[in-house]
Amino acid sequence: MKKKHLEIAGQKLNSRFFLGTGRYPNPFVQNEAIQASEAEVLTFAIRRVNLEAPREDAILQHLEPNQYRYLPNTSGASNAEEAVRIARLAKAAGIGNWIKVEISANEKTLLPDPIETLRATEILVKEGFVVLPYTSDDPILCKKLEEAGASAVMPGAAPIGTGLGVLNPYNISLIVEESEVPIIVDAGLGSAKDIVEAMELGVDGILMNTPVAKAKDPIKMAQAMKLAIESGRLSYEAGRIPKKKYASASSGFEQFKLN
Repeated sequence: MKKKHLEIAGQKLNSRFFLGTGRYPNPFVQNEAIQASEAEVLTFAIRRVNLEAPREDAILQHLEPNQYRYLPNTSGASNAEEAVRIARLAKAAGIGNWIKVEISANEKTLLPDPIETLRATEILVKEGFVVLPYTSDDPILCKKLEEAGASAVMPGAAPIGTGLGVLNPYNISLIVEESEVPIIVDAGLGSAKDIVEAMELGVDGILMNTPVAKAKDPIKMAQAMKLAIESGRLSYEAGRIPKKKYASASSGFEQFKLN
């Protein structure tokens, strides 16, 4: 069966797995986990990178730059102005023009600020950035981000780092139904089960960091998440049977009628 590619801003991706590069025990484990995941897009907080020499930075120096698409994020920004400034710095440093807008409104929940996220998206799109905003699972807001020019929209399944899974599958399914750009679930997932559930809702990909990096075996977990993404996508494309209230036999009685 021919594999359907994920395409963002004209770039075809073989993998639907977007992987973070923070919180691993050491660079060796990080690289082994990345290889096991087969991810092509890697994300990291720009504030953790030495922008004066990004290729020599502790985060990036262990990676082959031509092998991956970097998706730096604006984690730590508290408003649109800060997020835009961070994105411009990353682009000037040669990291690229893909940017994950991440603006937290509350330090306790780290939920994204919807108004500031939309403002930053509008500004950065006009400046030629490929913007992938991290947002809440609000279908109206996700549509407005798409209309503002986001190349993909990334709603959270639950608050970042909680591992609670998909708290509102109804909203995620509505977002997918209404969207004309890829939907990447970002934040809140914890296990392969969570990933399959999200993918079966029709989302186009998964972004995660903590569930892999902080697993007892990050390398094995990266492989498990990769397989869950592939399995969940296949299940969605295959089309599940409808749910029913009562049982029905898998073999009809008519098969056993005697002449």
